Amino acid sequence: MSNHQKRLSAPNSWPIERKEETFTVKAGAGPHGEAGVPLLIVLRDVLGYVDTRKEARYALDHGSVLVNGKAVSDEARPVGMFDILAFAEREEYYRVFPGEGGRLSLTPIDEEAASSRLGKVAGKTQVAGGDFQYTLHDGTTLVTDEGSYAGGDSLVVDNDTKEVVAHFPYEEGALVTAVAGSHAGEIGTVEEITVTAGSGDNAVDVSQEDGGFETIERYVVVIDENFTGDDE
Repeated sequence: MSNHQKRLSAPNSWPIERKEETFTVKAGAGPHGEAGVPLLIVLRDVLGYVDTRKEARYALDHGSVLVNGKAVSDEARPVGMFDILAFAEREEYYRVFPGEGGRLSLTPIDEEAASSRLGKVAGKTQVAGGDFQYTLHDGTTLVTDEGSYAGGDSLVVDNDTKEVVAHFPYEEGALVTAVAGSHAGEIGTVEEITVTAGSGDNAVDVSQEDGGFETIERYVVVIDENFTGDDE
């Protein structure tokens, strides 16, 4: 199987130039599915910390690059929406956040904010013993005895303990960001949720200071002001 991905056919969320070269690195197995961006692209194309794949491997072998609190050794490891990147030696910390046009971008955060990450609840089931298993937007799972979280809610999970430290319900009045579609990267407040009969997507009206927009439910994620970067 090839280790390369054609730039022109890469997901729109990948922050790469499409026409400079034919190929780029292919994402390895891991969270975020096809939308996951290989860590090499973040290190080389976004941050400019390395120039080659060999340099990236050397840096990762030293355990100085952490994703969601864990050292990463695979330069093809996919990273995606709301992941936390930490560069301990540089004392630099970033949250992966939706940028304009749906491209992933990095929002600088402080060390305290880097201790936890946001996850959108994509699925919920009750398991043996009465606990609840929640599947988050990136495919990871969380088991807890708390059963009040619902699909579309956002949970802030501690990177070390895996405990939920904050809960943002998906409801009218919630602060959200669009992560896909023509309004990707925009932030606003849920004005109205319109439930669509059948299997269609529910519609969401989002208000902003200078207007607003309409999108579909699966394109929005509940956040709070600490996730926008405005607190910097």
